[in-house]
Amino acid sequence: MSMSGPLEANVLLDAEVPTDQERLLVDVFDQLGVTAHTRIVPTRRGLAELNWLVLVSLPLQAFLAGVGTKFADDAYRGLKALISRLAHGGRPAPGDRRPMVFRDDATGLELVLEPDLPDEGYRQLFDLDLARFQVGPVHYDRHQGRWRSERDEAR
Repeated sequence: MSMSGPLEANVLLDAEVPTDQERLLVDVFDQLGVTAHTRIVPTRRGLAELNWLVLVSLPLQAFLAGVGTKFADDAYRGLKALISRLAHGGRPAPGDRRPMVFRDDATGLELVLEPDLPDEGYRQLFDLDLARFQVGPVHYDRHQGRWRSERDEAR
């Protein structure tokens, strides 16, 4: 699947994400050919705490295939820099290591991008066939050097 027309993404941001970081996110997605519509979600603490910093909902396979084809190595470097900057917000990262999560509009499958995702994870990301996964979340397993869904494997 490729990006034949402009993609749109609905992006939920934790209220802790500064305005300049929100603008950066919109700009990076624009450079990747995606129009990002952002919405701030109030910060929650306790049992209902958000486990992600940014949640991006879009046609995920089209995004990965199109960005990977169009931008190759620049795509993963740009996405990696964006996630790192959002996670750290220009300040030292304490224990808050919340990821950016991509959710496929059609299937609801979630792809988790940790702030410290290694380069190999990004390189594999843009060739990832999401049809292999039934249930998410899908994450990069450093020890196995591949993207996987533990819930799929348990089925």
